[in-house]
Amino acid sequence: MTSSGFSPAPPPMFNGEGYHIWVVKINTYLQVFDLWEVVNSDVEPPPLRANPTVAHIRIMACGFPKQAWDKLKEEFQGTERMRQQQLLNLRRDFENLKMKEEEIVKQYSDRIMSIVNNIRLFGDQFSEVKIVEKVIATLPERYEAKISSLEDSRDLSSISLTELINALYAQE
Repeated sequence: MTSSGFSPAPPPMFNGEGYHIWVVKINTYLQVFDLWEVVNSDVEPPPLRANPTVAHIRIMACGFPKQAWDKLKEEFQGTERMRQQQLLNLRRDFENLKMKEEEIVKQYSDRIMSIVNNIRLFGDQFSEVKIVEKVIATLPERYEAKISSLEDSRDLSSISLTELINALYAQE
């Protein structure tokens, strides 16, 4: 028995991100290995092998490969809707942020960065300029003099968040 030395690439695994790209890759993979017709038909799959994996059991529980494929799409779309809802809630939280009178700059910047970091974890780009604008716009009156002096000495559209926070720390 001769070995050709060729082993097919493993199928692309879905890691929870980039679903639309993964769908194209898995479709292509299945078509290359002449498996797409199996997935796309209502033919009954073969029985479970001796030591099936959990994923294999879940697929087989659907009855047909096409049902498994449709179930996978439904699960992702539900997950994607939930992710979009969470992202929308975080954006709303960011828009509603305002520094409380009794709050210090560190507490406020921690609150802002917590929300911003969660938004970024969902893959949404969030510019530092937007965060700086938010901080400046939502500071209490006691910081007006400091903001005015910063406007006189710097271009606030180019100031970094770190510089702004440090300048506000200095006032406290």
